Amino acid sequence: MPNGNHYCEKRMRIKIINHSGHALPAYETSLSAGMDLRAFVPETVTVQPMERKMIPTGIHIELPAGYEAQVRPRSGLAWKHGITVLNSPGTIDADYRGEIKVVLINFGSEAFEVKNGDRIAQMIISRFETIVWEPVSELTETERGSGGYGHTGV
Repeated sequence: MPNGNHYCEKRMRIKIINHSGHALPAYETSLSAGMDLRAFVPETVTVQPMERKMIPTGIHIELPAGYEAQVRPRSGLAWKHGITVLNSPGTIDADYRGEIKVVLINFGSEAFEVKNGDRIAQMIISRFETIVWEPVSELTETERGSGGYGHTGV
């Protein structure tokens, strides 16, 4: 959503440096959770099947303490071409000031071309809690208990 109108009344201000010349990451619709990240490449990058490439965005951000940026795949690229973000979600910590880069992998059967300005991933800003471990000798009982993978039989 290029005009920045988003459904939330409360908006966080985040410092950003954009070396790409492309539009800033933006919400494409009023209820979008993620903002699209665009490729900042001097020439077309080809990602062969089962190959991974690090794609720069030209974007640097300064997140406040207690927040992270998560880089996630775009569903259309995953469905149509088998392109996804390899370390999904990729975490950008609040103390990182380097360029945001996206590790794309091609799980499709054909080569995929990434052109300058292509929307390659989405970024979500999330609050998180810093925890302190509290060692104990037992945990509270639940109905599930220690049932793990496939424990419900479904």
